[in-house]
Amino acid sequence: MATCPECDAEIEVDEFDVDKGDQLSCPECGTNLEVASLAPLELDLADDDDDDDDDDDDAEDEDEVGEEDDDEDADDDEEENFDE
Repeated sequence: MATCPECDAEIEVDEFDVDKGDQLSCPECGTNLEVASLAPLELDLADDDDDDDDDDDDAEDEDEVGEEDDDEDADDDEEENFDE
């Protein structure tokens, strides 16, 4: 048994089925938790790295749009050369 650091709920976790660093969620409050230690079994609040990843994805999407615009401009230039 482990205790949720957010809501103090007792969480049944088989210490043989988890490793240090594994993530799970509290069934009572839904908080993302991370196994901090195995003996004794302790849980900590998990880092929310997902939010940072979303920001990175947005930046990549913007870069891709800019690259497509550049390609279209290059195509337009090539077409003008053929018209002359």
